[in-house]
Amino acid sequence: MNLDPLIHAPIRLAILSVLISVESAKFTFLKDATGATDGNLSTHLTKLEKSGYIKISKTFENKKPQTSCALTKKGREAFEKYLGQLETLVRMRHGGDA
Repeated sequence: MNLDPLIHAPIRLAILSVLISVESAKFTFLKDATGATDGNLSTHLTKLEKSGYIKISKTFENKKPQTSCALTKKGREAFEKYLGQLETLVRMRHGGDA
């Protein structure tokens, strides 16, 4: 069983863990939630967007640029598959008792 390497990276896993439970999240919220720097977060978001896992939107609020991210259907399905694989690994590790 191969875990999706795109999701398995800690920051990307944290990003998707946030986005799975909200309609969308602002860049600043994701930055706080992951502890990533602006540049690091931007790099990981770009990778997720290029894979089709998230959609990035740029808008203006009070004349200030805002970046928001939302999980796509493809991203939701990939994340749910990833979680299912993790559950299977845990069960296998604990002899099926997990």
